[in-house]
Amino acid sequence: MPDISFERKKSLNRKEAAVWLTALARGFADGGEVELPVGGGGVVTMRLPNTVDAEFEVEISGDEVEVELEFTWKIQQLDADEEPEAADEAAPDEADDEDEDEGWGDVR
Repeated sequence: MPDISFERKKSLNRKEAAVWLTALARGFADGGEVELPVGGGGVVTMRLPNTVDAEFEVEISGDEVEVELEFTWKIQQLDADEEPEAADEAAPDEADDEDEDEGWGDVR
């Protein structure tokens, strides 16, 4: 069971859906925090890390299309992102080995 969970299901028109996507896109582009509107004037505010794991899924079943865009990250990433000196302290050889082990190169 998650420590905190928020879920909202609602029918949106394209413009309303674009507001959600635009807010999230700005948060990733600008860094820092993102505020997502949840209706009734409320917002959910999240801090975003420099890197996330992403999943994109499109599923068509009968007459229904489902598009899922999911981003996940560890809370510890947020603290590490705020301390740039910690990343600089790692030896260059260690950083290169990490990329090779995961097989992703610069894409994560």
